[in-house]
Formats: sequence, structure tokens, C-alpha cells
Amino acid sequence: MSEAVFYDTLRQGLWIALQISIPVLTAALVVGLAIGLLQALTSIQEMTLTFVPKLAAIAAVFWISMAFMTETLVSFFQAAIIPLIAGG
Repeated sequence: MSEAVFYDTLRQGLWIALQISIPVLTAALVVGLAIGLLQALTSIQEMTLTFVPKLAAIAAVFWISMAFMTETLVSFFQAAIIPLIAGG
């Protein structure tokens, strides 16, 4: 395997990782901002108030986007990784 193929596969893998993580990170960001705004408006400074809703939102978005994540990873492996392993 040449360096160009290695770096191209690595670049594709990093791009897939970014695409897969965007829904979960966006949910964490939106919920974190909403809870932070709520805490600033009401002067409630409870640590579990930020943790529990953010964890629930992350779990819900992960569950919803699990099919997209699986399809993306499987297509990447079938198109890029398996042919490299097989020698093609």
C-alpha cells in the first residue's frame, strides 16, 4: 500500500467520523445552551440539571441516528477498507 492510498483512506475515515458525530454533538450543544440559558435566567446552579438532560438528548439522538451511522460505516468499510485488505 502506498502512502497516497494510506492517507486517502485515513482522510476518508476522519471525514466519516465527523459525519457520524455531528448529530450527537449538535444535540449536546443545543441542549447544553438551552439548559445554560435556563440556569442563567432562573439563577439555579444545580450540576445535575445540565448533565441529565444532556445525557438523555445524546442517548435519544444516538438511538434515532443509529441506522444512519451503521449504513455510513458499512458502506465505508465495503468501499474502502475491505478492498484494501483483500488486496484490490
